[in-house]
Amino acid sequence: MRTWMHVAIRFASPRWLRQRQDYSIKRNLERLELFIRREVLKSFRQWGSKTPGHPENFETPGVEVTTGPLGQGIANAVGLALAEKHLAARFNKPDNEIVDHYTSDVVVFWIIGDGCQMEGITNEVCSLAGHWGLGKLIAFYDDNHISIDGDTEIAFTENVDKRFEALGCHVIWVKNGNNGHDEIRKLIQCPRSEKEVEATRNNLGWPCEPFQVPEDVKSHWSRHTPEGAALEADWNAKFAAYEKKYPEEVEKLKSIISGNLPAGWEKALPTYTPESPGDATRNLSQQCLNALAKSVPGFLGGVLTLHSKTLHLKEETSAICNGIALHSPGFIPYCATFFVFTDYMRAAMRISALSEAGVIYVMTPDSIGLGEDGPTPQPIEHLSSFRAMPNIMMFRPADGNETAGAYRIARGGYTVSDNSNGNKPDVILIGTGLGIEIAAQAGEELRKEGKTVRVVSFVCWELFDEQTDAYKESVLPSDVTARVRKGKSVGVDSFGASAPAGKLYKEFGITVEAVVVAAKSLI
Repeated sequence: MRTWMHVAIRFASPRWLRQRQDYSIKRNLERLELFIRREVLKSFRQWGSKTPGHPENFETPGVEVTTGPLGQGIANAVGLALAEKHLAARFNKPDNEIVDHYTSDVVVFWIIGDGCQMEGITNEVCSLAGHWGLGKLIAFYDDNHISIDGDTEIAFTENVDKRFEALGCHVIWVKNGNNGHDEIRKLIQCPRSEKEVEATRNNLGWPCEPFQVPEDVKSHWSRHTPEGAALEADWNAKFAAYEKKYPEEVEKLKSIISGNLPAGWEKALPTYTPESPGDATRNLSQQCLNALAKSVPGFLGGVLTLHSKTLHLKEETSAICNGIALHSPGFIPYCATFFVFTDYMRAAMRISALSEAGVIYVMTPDSIGLGEDGPTPQPIEHLSSFRAMPNIMMFRPADGNETAGAYRIARGGYTVSDNSNGNKPDVILIGTGLGIEIAAQAGEELRKEGKTVRVVSFVCWELFDEQTDAYKESVLPSDVTARVRKGKSVGVDSFGASAPAGKLYKEFGITVEAVVVAAKSLI
């Protein structure tokens, strides 16, 4: 093995010993050179630096994914490898394999330590990758027996090699990993001002000043430049031949690579009228997902448990979706499951937000209205927690058109009904999801008493905040402070219970009567 790590893990493929061209593409070499500039390294962990304390994909060219809690990087790697296999299965032809990450500019490597191996998500995603046979996925495991609390003997003594063999991986133990390929080890040596750095320098006999990259290291990596240029030219020629022979496939592939969606893609989304039969929004979302799967080439995803309620595709984890989204800008992955399961998924969803990865999370049910199953699967605090998370748009649609609007991205909030005839209404009732029905009924009751009432559907708070001041004022005039949502709130601040949905809403005070009383107290 040509590196200094302890174990190399790679999913089943007969070509695992094939010669690698690690930085064979010219632009990857240019990205590498960014890291080895002295001025960049010297700004390590400083404001505006390209070398933050943890790699961030939106900060530094060449960093594909943002780091996260232990295990998230492994999941991202599985997502990247899955994206490559998906593209290869769709677009490769017997006479032209246009997608092959062994020779193109993306190679799925990841480096892991003992901490990553202790996380459950590592086993979950690697199990799935082994099942899928993701052959172009290689890991370097640095088994140095060290954790923050000391030697791993105190808490982690399992046989990791055997575990990954059981998951379908090919495992190799590099016994002289501490002594081989000094150049690579020196290149990635992270400069620090601690005592360990000085000890390491003395042990290696490292003569160079801090932040200095020796000329022999530069020349070692620079030798790949002509090789990379030749490989890129070869691929461009192959793609040109592919484009002439398979024009329909090229159009879809270009959409995925570029992120340019087909013109009029949103027209595929269904529309609904007052005469359309009522249905749960999760079923309406299923109709939207199926429509998008036919009109958007890079739209793909899967579900856990809720196949009949979303889209009939195979399951995959939310963390893998981040890797898919970051593989190519035209990939739009979605992940669907029960809303309460976001407690397990929060780390991956936070990475989606932090990385600005366009992942769609379809979650159901969203309230105590789940009913007889009781409080365990009834999400209470989840809406508020994700509304508080940056870079997340939380949509809670009430009907078919609002559901389609969530996929199309509408304005976030709008007036459902208003009898003020352009004047200042006495009160504004604001609701989301099922709450709109209750708000609308309460509005009718108040109007019977001569009140002017505006009912507003607030599908997505974050998206509404992005609208113009004029639009926001037209929906929520600032001089109307009598609002049932902001001035008064009708909702739940405790866990739910096991009972029919109607009974639960009554017992918890989420009723038309409660909204009417709250509105009157503000007028």
